[in-house]
Amino acid sequence: MIFLSWARPSPEDQKACINKSGTFNYEAKYRGKTAEPASSVQRDSELRKNGFSVNHARTLVGSGFDAFEKGIVALQSWRHFGLDWAFVDPKTLIQRGSRFCVCEKEFFPWLMMPLQVVYANDNRNSKTAVASFGFASGTLKGHLLAGEERFSITLDEDNQVWYEILSFSRPAHFLSLIGYPYVLLRQRFFAYQSSIAVQKHLSCK
Repeated sequence: MIFLSWARPSPEDQKACINKSGTFNYEAKYRGKTAEPASSVQRDSELRKNGFSVNHARTLVGSGFDAFEKGIVALQSWRHFGLDWAFVDPKTLIQRGSRFCVCEKEFFPWLMMPLQVVYANDNRNSKTAVASFGFASGTLKGHLLAGEERFSITLDEDNQVWYEILSFSRPAHFLSLIGYPYVLLRQRFFAYQSSIAVQKHLSCK
């Protein structure tokens, strides 16, 4: 089962996709895995043994607390998905259990891929030298992939602001199976364009 739309998906189309999607399509033991440091996820041999590929991108997008706060707003309003070929309804709440669709244009049709927020972490008041905000979503039945993806904004001890994407995934449909090398390329392309979208938001006055 996959969800297609020949035109840009409307809110009604996305709601129908969410209503028809099932539960998570990856194992419960991996839910929340992306909350770990990227290095730990990349070294996890069990993930690789079970067919998952890890995608990681970390980009410097600004400096200072104001930039950090704007970065949080960017994530909360889904500016990191503000692309010509991919979007998420900006009204989607970033809270555990919230369901939404990533709408992505591949060649002619649009794909609607259902996900659910697994967790959200807000460490703006952390007593450590690092402050961060982030959340992860897990794939549901009807998604072409199985896995989890985390987006986060971090203010480090040097007052630098970083945008990070960490995910693990494997094919969940024969289309993604036969085209998996292309899928991995698209993930890297998305990370690049998403970081530019966040940088643009931070540069706006």
